[in-house]
Amino acid sequence: MNKTAIIIPARYGSSRLEGKPLIEVGGKPIIQWVYEKAQLAKTADIIIVATDDERIYNAVIKFGGNVEMTSTAHKCGSDRIKEVVMRHPEIKYIVNLQGDEPLIKPESIDEVAKNVQEDETADISTLIRKISPKEAENPNLVKCIRDINGYALYFSRAKIPYERNEGKSDFYGHLGIYGYKREALIKMTELPQTSYEMSESLEQLRALQNGMKIKTSIVNFVPVGIDTAEDLEKFKQIILKSK
Repeated sequence: MNKTAIIIPARYGSSRLEGKPLIEVGGKPIIQWVYEKAQLAKTADIIIVATDDERIYNAVIKFGGNVEMTSTAHKCGSDRIKEVVMRHPEIKYIVNLQGDEPLIKPESIDEVAKNVQEDETADISTLIRKISPKEAENPNLVKCIRDINGYALYFSRAKIPYERNEGKSDFYGHLGIYGYKREALIKMTELPQTSYEMSESLEQLRALQNGMKIKTSIVNFVPVGIDTAEDLEKFKQIILKSK
């Protein structure tokens, strides 16, 4: 049976916010907030947290979630996800949902999943949002340019496209959620790093440089990813206001 899995890679260590998945907001850990958003998606058959830390494992078990332990040797989330996928031959489509995006919209998760389920050409899918020219100057916000059919041409920390003539093109920021066909995930994780990937520190460039097709969809929300103490405080304020 061909199943779609949402896999949430989660690790305890973080250079800017130690133990991030287990920080409690509104009475539950951040990893639970993300998991519950995944449960609202309509396209997934399975949700799995993939972690190498027993504290995260136990926390997920405590709130009734599905979790699997993975190797501590993985250098990135996609390698961790691949380990889980290799145990499950029934999984054909995968959504890589970041464990620090507690306000991700379930509809956006579904959009990413549908693009690899329904588009035969797409190996990978992801989301982008329209941003201002000023935002495009921020190297911490990854930009994307795409072709007329919605497939990514390139991702960069630089402001792309370059504006020799101002006002002729929109700018798009990338959101760090991916959908994969099973074969594409395995292929990408087994390929060596490429020159563009190493130059920009963007793993998706490995896929593009090897000729893989990444389908993009435009969404209209600003993500609240939790990387710093300031991000955490912003999330807490959003939750307080929603009560």
